[in-house]
Amino acid sequence: MSATSGLAAERPAPQLVRGLGLFDATTIIVGSVIGSGIFVAPSIMAAYVQTPGLLLGLWVVGGVLTLFGALAYAELAAAMPHAGGQYVFLGRAFGRLWGFLYGWTFLVAINTGFIAAVAVAFAKYLGVFLPAIGEGTVLFDVGRPFTSAQAVALAVIILLTWLNVTGLRAGAAVQNVFTIAKVAAVVALLVLALALGKGDAANFSPLVGAALGPDGVKLGLFAALAVAMSKALFAYDAWNSVTFAAEEMHEPERNLVRSLMLGSVAVTVVYCSAVVAYLYMVPIGEMAAVKDNRIAAETAQRMLGAPGAAFVAVAIMVSTFGCVNGLVLAGARVVYAMARDGVFFPAAAAVHPVYRTPARALVLQGIVAALLTLTGTYSDLLTLSAFSSLLFNVSTVVGLFVLRRCEPDMPRPYRAWGYPFLPIIYVVVSLFFLVFILIGDPRNSGLGLVLTILGLPVYAFWRGRAASVRGLPTH
Repeated sequence: MSATSGLAAERPAPQLVRGLGLFDATTIIVGSVIGSGIFVAPSIMAAYVQTPGLLLGLWVVGGVLTLFGALAYAELAAAMPHAGGQYVFLGRAFGRLWGFLYGWTFLVAINTGFIAAVAVAFAKYLGVFLPAIGEGTVLFDVGRPFTSAQAVALAVIILLTWLNVTGLRAGAAVQNVFTIAKVAAVVALLVLALALGKGDAANFSPLVGAALGPDGVKLGLFAALAVAMSKALFAYDAWNSVTFAAEEMHEPERNLVRSLMLGSVAVTVVYCSAVVAYLYMVPIGEMAAVKDNRIAAETAQRMLGAPGAAFVAVAIMVSTFGCVNGLVLAGARVVYAMARDGVFFPAAAAVHPVYRTPARALVLQGIVAALLTLTGTYSDLLTLSAFSSLLFNVSTVVGLFVLRRCEPDMPRPYRAWGYPFLPIIYVVVSLFFLVFILIGDPRNSGLGLVLTILGLPVYAFWRGRAASVRGLPTH
């Protein structure tokens, strides 16, 4: 008998309520995806690529990849509409070890890397009002500089972890406000940029070319494109977040598919529109030099002066704070659910006796996010988390092929449109970026690989311990 089935026999599993419709699921995707990346990443990317069409093209490619990935995930989610999403798919396709490695990497690199990066982005935009806060302000140096931006990010992580442990109840309503704020900020930038006409259409020239920025010249074309793309992929990530709530959806076999497609397209439109507004107002040669990469605030400054920059900064701070809160809340629930289901350490399934929250999972997640915050800059964290996430996204799409072959009779309410060509394109293009991200930024992408590999001895230890306690086989 497996650990999971033995656990299920000991106590009845709690039942989730199917309360999410198509609109709810789509807004979950949009709200989860649009965080800090679009407000900072284009400036970082401009240090690698200096052709306007190439910069915009990377965002279009990121959106197309996201849509192709969503089409593949939709088949898996419709066939297995269970809480847990990706770790369920990987476990079914490749076995318990792969499910564990995803959950492990989700804890030590993917979700915690996102939390750390978005918390640093909050600090960057706080610097609009408190200029001493930023990645250029070093508080002390102990082998690596510790900046005021990192200090603020740590405070945000600690605060939101504590609030979630104690059971903050404003959750859904507050998250809706945060989602509206972040989308409104992007729409306002685009509309005002075009309406006021203070930009220059010549900023989009040349649309075609391969001019590289100062950081890109050091790497070469392919590596520069890949590292720049890692920043965009970070911004697109979390598009599959709705699959974690599959058991709570009405008609998941239909609404999961639709929400994944609608959400992916909506985010792509929002992101590409924002990049158009940035390029229209700020020549690409000046983008990389924007202080603390606050490209959205710089765009508003050029349109409306200091009041415009302040308004946008407030909207972005609200959105990034809400994004961190959502990542903290949702991420801890994934770790908690895995432990409860018997595929992670049991201690992580402990519920606080007073607050009724997964306190240990939240604290563990907060500690890891805090440690990652200390490892590097916002740009470093983007590459780390985006590389790790893309690695498992590719594995999941490959799992679609495995399940089609090994379980041809599995009920599939939806079959991936464009199969096998679109999933193959997703895998091939993603592998290209994975290889060249590793070449272009070996330190941060390599750290992601190391953290994943560390899951192997952890898994072996956990399985050995479970076997000794329950008489299970260790393989």
